[in-house]
Order: sequence, then structure tokens, then C-alpha cells
Amino acid sequence: MCVLTCRMMAPIPIGKAFAVFESPYNLARITPAWLRLRIATPERVTIRKGAEIEYEIRWVGIPVSWKTVITVYEPPLLFEDEQARGPYAHWRHRHGFEEVEGCAVISDRVEYALPFGPLGRLAHRLAVSRQLRGIFEYRQRALMQMLGGDARSYTFSPVVITAT
Repeated sequence: MCVLTCRMMAPIPIGKAFAVFESPYNLARITPAWLRLRIATPERVTIRKGAEIEYEIRWVGIPVSWKTVITVYEPPLLFEDEQARGPYAHWRHRHGFEEVEGCAVISDRVEYALPFGPLGRLAHRLAVSRQLRGIFEYRQRALMQMLGGDARSYTFSPVVITAT
């Protein structure tokens, strides 16, 4: 099992930050274009506990279907999605929000594991950990552009991946 963590502080109210994440359709805007992410759920998705979201991405050119379920929903403080079907053996992503000195602190904690035992661990070392780090670094920069304001008023913690 691996854990990815990162945080950013944005000069906006917590409610505004939460609202950006509450729309799954913003996910494509904060995901690198090379993944070609699109929401594949046929009906309109509203984030709430029990909501199911189907995605399609392309990883190294290969189409991948992914389905997550919102398992925790506590606006405007957090929500959590877990993979129901997809490329990981385990995926749980907690999106956290807190207000500090009038700013929103946005945090991510992703617990994940790749399938295929030793082969999955090798893929993680060779490519997946680097790609995930890059995806979340891109996400922070894209969020900064979406949320607006002066770039100097944002702070970022590094994207850290640890093995448990």
C-alpha cells in the first residue's frame, strides 16, 4: 500500500474551494491532457454519499475504465471516493478542506495499491509513482488558475508518496 499526500493554501473561502471539487466535471480541467479524462456516467452526476462516477482515461495510450463511489460526504470539510472498478487493486482518495486565516487549505490523501504483486511494485517504482506525483502537481497549478487571485498568495506542500 502507498499513500500520496499534498496540500495547498488558496486565498479563497472554504465554500468556494469545496464547490470546485463538488462538480466532478471540473476533474477534467485539473487533470493533465495526456490522460484524456472524461466522465462516462450517462446521467448527470451530483456529488453526494453513494454517488457513482464512471470515467475513461488513457494510460500510455491504453483506454482504461474507472468507476468510483463517494463513500464519505461532509460538506464543506471533506469527501472521499473509493474505486469500485479500475486500474488499482485499492484506491481511496480523501479530499479535505479547512479554513485557516481566511484561506482554504485543500488537502489530498490517496491510499492506493497496484495489482499484480511484484510486477505492480516494479511498475510503481519505474513509472506510476512519478506519474501520480506529476498528475497532482499539475492539479495544484490548474486549481490555482481556476480559483484565480494572485499566484504569490498560494502556498503548496510537495506531493509526497510513501509506502506503508
